Amino acid sequence: MDHPAKRERGKAPSWKSHPARAHLRALYAEVDRALAPYSCDASTECCRFGITGREPYPTAVERAELQHAIAGLGGERALVRRLPIAAAAAAERACPLLSETGKCRVYASRPFGCRTFFCDRVIGPGKLPRAEIQRISRDIAALSAATFPSDPHARPLTHVVKTPENR
Repeated sequence: MDHPAKRERGKAPSWKSHPARAHLRALYAEVDRALAPYSCDASTECCRFGITGREPYPTAVERAELQHAIAGLGGERALVRRLPIAAAAAAERACPLLSETGKCRVYASRPFGCRTFFCDRVIGPGKLPRAEIQRISRDIAALSAATFPSDPHARPLTHVVKTPENR
């Protein structure tokens, strides 16, 4: 996995104690609070990029958080799926972070795009707070640019998290 924190290690503390991590997690908490009144049926359809035609694009700061979470699982080798689940996952372009039981393996560290993917089945009290969600998205992009100025850009999640199914 592309790990921006490693590239600029001499310039910053470890990701676990990095001030940008605390700021990112605070922004994630903001979006989670804003969307708390809304829910879906947890079908994991949004985690199957071949079905939805959409895929999250985590920024560099989010990639550092993902790398930290994946390392806590034992590294990318821990993301390998068993057959025949692997074949089905490849056909659907299932998120490499989705477990065989249909749960996100790094749920607490999932990127902004995963927190805000909504299907037509979203249930909630009226319209989504789009202006607030867009503001938080801009704040995450600014945090990424400030933390990793040499590589602030977002990338497709499947280009960031590599498993045997998506190499």
